[in-house]
Amino acid sequence: MERAQSKPRLAVISPFLDKRHGTERIVVEWISRLIDQFEIHVYSQHVEDVDLSRIIWHRIPKLRGPLLFNFLWWFAANHLWRMWDRRIRGLRHDLVFSPGINCLDADAVSVHIVFAEFRRRVRRELEFRRNPVRFWPRLLHRRLYYRLIIALEQVIYPNPQITLIHMARKTAKSVERFYRRLDSGRILYVGLDHTKFQPARCSSLRTDARKEFGLSVERFAVLMIGNDWHNKGVRVLLEALVSLRALPIDLLIVGSDNPAPFLDMAHSHELEDRVRFLLPRHDVEFYYAAADAYTGPSLEDAYSLPPSEAMACGLPVVVSAACGVSEVITDGLDGLILADPSDAATLAAMIRRLYTDDEFRTSIGKEAAETAIQYTWDENARDFSAILMEMLERKASPAAQIP
Repeated sequence: MERAQSKPRLAVISPFLDKRHGTERIVVEWISRLIDQFEIHVYSQHVEDVDLSRIIWHRIPKLRGPLLFNFLWWFAANHLWRMWDRRIRGLRHDLVFSPGINCLDADAVSVHIVFAEFRRRVRRELEFRRNPVRFWPRLLHRRLYYRLIIALEQVIYPNPQITLIHMARKTAKSVERFYRRLDSGRILYVGLDHTKFQPARCSSLRTDARKEFGLSVERFAVLMIGNDWHNKGVRVLLEALVSLRALPIDLLIVGSDNPAPFLDMAHSHELEDRVRFLLPRHDVEFYYAAADAYTGPSLEDAYSLPPSEAMACGLPVVVSAACGVSEVITDGLDGLILADPSDAATLAAMIRRLYTDDEFRTSIGKEAAETAIQYTWDENARDFSAILMEMLERKASPAAQIP
């Protein structure tokens, strides 16, 4: 029998949670600040960076093998686990929240990417004829995975019973365009940890960081952090670097993707000694400290934490107009916006200007830090909590009880 509860129960459905990945970092920051208001049940395969003594983690096993197979298992399993809890244990949740496409029965879904829009932008890169034969199995896997997610988007996003929480206005527009969802939902620009991401801290780490990555004083380091490098624009970054080969510019690419396709590209353009593929680390500010500029030419990105973290650290940033963080940037004042994420020539020109114009680079970085200081996790979590409380009130209203 279900025990009496003093707080509303919130089920959070996410395959994993940690602070090393953008979407998952947002969820960790949110639930860490909602513990006093909600009894939080996390259905997940892996959890880090969360106080497990203050939440209830329902561990779901992970299958080894390709992402597609594990996702199919995860999607089915989290429904089965919650059905068991509901029917056998009498555990009922007042609200179900999913960051992205994880289940069919969520009350609220935060939209971090619209895969229908993303597939439209990367359609050419997904063509077999544009990729070496040895990459075809991986390419086929990506195409099948995207098709599955889009099929689920077609079921979930048009459902008016599901509250959509957007990380940027652009995802609301994409949902309206592809799925005719006219009510835009709510928009929450993400917060930042200003004790960790700030100019003074990065300045104190700079000497050690550059030494670790072998960056001499005269080298200009351009940084990109993220996963799904095809989407993050690594190809166009390498193309831009080709035209900048006369300048002492190095590229630091941080993430857990397979670098093989991009290593081939770097090798073909003789850029191996100027490109470093690095793994994520908890003290991610170490990367910002080593860099002179940040670039994020994403093909499709709801918001993306790294560019905003870089801004908070006082770095000048270049982001594509397809990246949601561009919505809080004034082009030429506190950042640079690349209108076409596939335009390598313009991206190269922007990087060249940051390299050659010290005064402009310093001004952009200073203004970026001033813009970023407005966004905090505490304020962000309060807004998220307010949305959940409004949903609870609607559920409890007499009109909601009418079948």
